[in-house]
Amino acid sequence: MTVRDVVQILKAEILAEGDLDVEVRTACGSDMMSDVLAFVKDQSVLLTGLTNPQVVRTAEMMDMHCIIFVRGKEVDDTILELAKEKDMTVLRTPYRMFTACGLLYTNGLSGGCDVT
Repeated sequence: MTVRDVVQILKAEILAEGDLDVEVRTACGSDMMSDVLAFVKDQSVLLTGLTNPQVVRTAEMMDMHCIIFVRGKEVDDTILELAKEKDMTVLRTPYRMFTACGLLYTNGLSGGCDVT
């Protein structure tokens, strides 16, 4: 799946445009950046309701391509400027996190975590 596909699936608004044709394989939905650091795998999409610059910094550390703010959250220009510097796509979806994650999952994006 590409970021462009994610935009369509989530009826998302593009707030900062990176490479929309980059492939993503997994998604992580969390408002706790410590969980993102602990559990994220390769080429992920981050779904969150947390709107501060730490979200972009965490996504960059984890080589994520796209941040999706759920529940139609308003995003500060500081966050968008930082994401543009990192060539990261930032989206806003009207869906709640549970619904947005479910839509991505049912369309083929995995959670990226192994359960043993």
